[in-house]
Amino acid sequence: MLNMDFSKKVVIRTAEQEWVPSPAGGVLRKPLAREEAERGHATSVVRYEPGASFKRHEHPLGEEILVLDGVFSDETGDYPAGTYLRNPPGSGHAPFSKEGCTLLVKLHQFDDRDQSTVRIDTRNTAWLPGIGGLEVMPLHEFEHEHVALVKWPANEVFQPHRHFGGEEIFVLSGEFCDEHGRYPEGTWIRSPHMSQHHPFVDRETVIWVKTGHLPVSAP
Repeated sequence: MLNMDFSKKVVIRTAEQEWVPSPAGGVLRKPLAREEAERGHATSVVRYEPGASFKRHEHPLGEEILVLDGVFSDETGDYPAGTYLRNPPGSGHAPFSKEGCTLLVKLHQFDDRDQSTVRIDTRNTAWLPGIGGLEVMPLHEFEHEHVALVKWPANEVFQPHRHFGGEEIFVLSGEFCDEHGRYPEGTWIRSPHMSQHHPFVDRETVIWVKTGHLPVSAP
């Protein structure tokens, strides 16, 4: 068990973590949250070295991927940096990377009714206007869960707010800030149900953000 108490805030600066070998040669991981060693709920940063592959496996409760760099591949196609993927519950694949890649991966975290397959090239998708100077790129939603990229212009300050169902952030570029700290590129933040903050940035920053998906009561 790793960071499975969803009533607690977790902040991990992944650039400071060591890579941990996986069962597949050439595939390394930085675990962020994990229910069991090789099954159940897991959130990780994953690196495929050039030519690495993972044997075919199933996703009983789905898989969510954001390609951070390189090109990730499976039998359905090749997905360059910036691609957002969702493989629904009951799906499976045999992933590999010819040139190598780094991914944010979330496993076994879908509602079994969420059967959407998603493939979005975020580098060729339009940004939409958000609150204040923010720009937003919606990626997926299901009931209370919302996933998006958010682009913050330099010196933007957002209104204080609470997160019903929690919030999860991965900082893709720049530095995200709030009254609790400063979070550079590569930082993963998970804030519990009804947590509150007053976020801001000093320089242009892009984050991946998911809200409304965490338990609304303590375990």
